[in-house]
Parts: sequence; C-alpha cells; structure tokens
Amino acid sequence: MRTYKLTESEERFAGLIWQNDPLASGELVKLCIKEMDWKKSTTYTVLKKLCDNGVFKNENTVVSSVITKDEYYAKQSVHFVEDIFGGSLPKFLTAFIGAKKLNKQQAEELKKLIDEQKSN
Repeated sequence: MRTYKLTESEERFAGLIWQNDPLASGELVKLCIKEMDWKKSTTYTVLKKLCDNGVFKNENTVVSSVITKDEYYAKQSVHFVEDIFGGSLPKFLTAFIGAKKLNKQQAEELKKLIDEQKSN
C-alpha cells in the first residue's frame, strides 16, 4: 500500500469493512446506509478510492482487505514518528511520556518490548 491517510469518514467506512471482512458489496451498501446514512453511489465512490489506494479490493462483488486494520495503523504510526520526530523513537517516547510517570508494570512492559525488538 502506498502511504495513504484515511479521512475521518473513510476511517468509519474502513472500520465497517474490517469488522465484516470479507463481505458482498451489496451488504456493504446496506451497512453504509444504516451506519453512515450514505447513498449507494457514495459507498461505491469511496470504495473505489480506497481500492485505488491499495487499502481494499473489490473482486467479483466481494469486498476484502488488502491490509488489516492493525497493519494500517502500524504504518500510520511509523509515518507519524518519521514525519514529526525525524524517525527517532526515543524522541517520540520522551514527548509522549513527558511529565507523566510510568508505573513499574508499564516500564517493565516497555523494557520487554524493546528487548524483543533488538536486532542482533
């Protein structure tokens, strides 16, 4: 997937797909009418845009994910750290934690995550 940031309404739309993946495009239209008050044409317009951007695919009237919700948000997190903090995870963590203190369990969890991700 290219770098693509979902708008707020696209996130709600994507959430419907991720929750029901895979689903028939007709069912997606019904969901969007009910949950988002969208017309059929709006649903298909947004679906085409997100398919063109590599988030979903619509093959034989079945809509499915190209990337999972977790993969999408992981990529967005990486781009955020790269764009705002020059790719520096320590700078991001310093800003995120700020004056807030971690409890012992949180500190241990972070240490464990760091140890698991260390490259040899």
